[in-house]
Amino acid sequence: MSSSATKTDNGIELSPLRSLDDFLLESARFQVPNLKDFEKWGNRVVQNLLYYQTNYFILGLVIFTIVGVIHPTQMLVGLISFAVGVAGVVVGVVGVVGDASDAHSQITSFKQSHPLICLAIFLAAFYLLFQLVGSLLVFLLGILLPIAVSFVHASLRLRNLKNKIVNKMEMVGLKKTPMGVILETFGIEYTPFQ
Repeated sequence: MSSSATKTDNGIELSPLRSLDDFLLESARFQVPNLKDFEKWGNRVVQNLLYYQTNYFILGLVIFTIVGVIHPTQMLVGLISFAVGVAGVVVGVVGVVGDASDAHSQITSFKQSHPLICLAIFLAAFYLLFQLVGSLLVFLLGILLPIAVSFVHASLRLRNLKNKIVNKMEMVGLKKTPMGVILETFGIEYTPFQ
C-alpha cells in the first residue's frame, strides 16, 4: 500500500489507502469514546474520517455492492424510485416557484370536475408507493449502512501520531482531500492535536 497521495486535476489530493493492519487488525487500538465529552468524541471521529477516508470510501463501496448483489432487483427498483421521487420534488419546487396560482387553479378545477379519476389516481399512487417501500428501504440500507459502519469505526478507533500529523497538514491547507471537502461543505470544523 502506497503512503503517497495522488493529486487530481482540480487540486484535491486522494489520500493513500491505509494498511489493513493499521485500519482494523493488530496495530489498531479501539476504545469506547467518552460519551459525556461530545467535543473530544467529535474530534476523534473527524480526525479518523480524514485519515482513513480512502478506506471508508472502499468499505462503503463494498457494502453497497454486497447489498446490491444480495437484492439486485430491489436495489435497482429502489434506486429508480428514489431518483423519480427526487426528480418529482425538484420539478414540484420549480413548478411552485414558477406560476403557482395558475397551476393550483387548474388542479382544483380538475378535482371538482373529475372526483372519481382523482380518487383512482390517489389510490394508484398510494398502492405504488406501498409496493415500493421495501425496495426503497433496501436502497437506503445500501447507502446508510456504510455510513453507520464508518461512523462506528471512526468513533472507536484511537488515533496515533501519524494520524495527528496528517490531519494537521490537512488543517493548515497543505493538503486538500475529498473528505476534507465534504466536511467543509457541511460546515464541520476540526482541530488536530486535541
